[in-house]
Amino acid sequence: MVPGFRASEAAHRYVLDEVRTADRDRFLTGLFAPEPQRRGLLTLLAFDHELARTRTVTREPVLARIRLEWWREAVAEAAGEVMPRAQPIVESLSEIVRRHGLPQQRMLDLIDAREEEIEGALDVVAAGSALADLQLAVLGVTDEPTRRAAHAVGAAWLMGEGPERAALLAEARTHRTAVDPAALPILLPARLLDRHWLPWQKPLVLWSSARRGRY
Repeated sequence: MVPGFRASEAAHRYVLDEVRTADRDRFLTGLFAPEPQRRGLLTLLAFDHELARTRTVTREPVLARIRLEWWREAVAEAAGEVMPRAQPIVESLSEIVRRHGLPQQRMLDLIDAREEEIEGALDVVAAGSALADLQLAVLGVTDEPTRRAAHAVGAAWLMGEGPERAALLAEARTHRTAVDPAALPILLPARLLDRHWLPWQKPLVLWSSARRGRY
């Protein structure tokens, strides 16, 4: 593993506030992970959100690609031995990449998926699987049934309602008895896709599901 780096508390607070605002549902599921894994999961969600914003911050394909190239360079710094650039998400990402030995290629795969989206449709399987593998690395989970379940939930999260999403959720749940319980925080989003829960219901649904080890 590359030498350690510790992000400032201000950077971590920025990440927490960003995810709470931009991705509240998965922010709630991430809270079920213990520290420092919780911090790692929230950082990955902030990273994913920044990449996903590419299509909304600019409509010019060239500028969108420049933005993603900036993130490729930031990922290289995060996985290297140099001081990362002074940006809160990059700083937090650098800490968790070095702490958990996250695979740099999967971060690049996530960026590549968003680049393909600039002028086409997002490959939800590629994007969901890349993020899931990074999350599993933070959680220290490596078994194949959990990996398959996490990939299915990750892809389903990026889909609209329909039979394809339902099939992915069903696939994820076929592994329910074999998954590593440590991965539950990244599988719980499946429960939020079952129906249109009211905002006040979501924490209760997640709490009940986590207690039962269900997703």
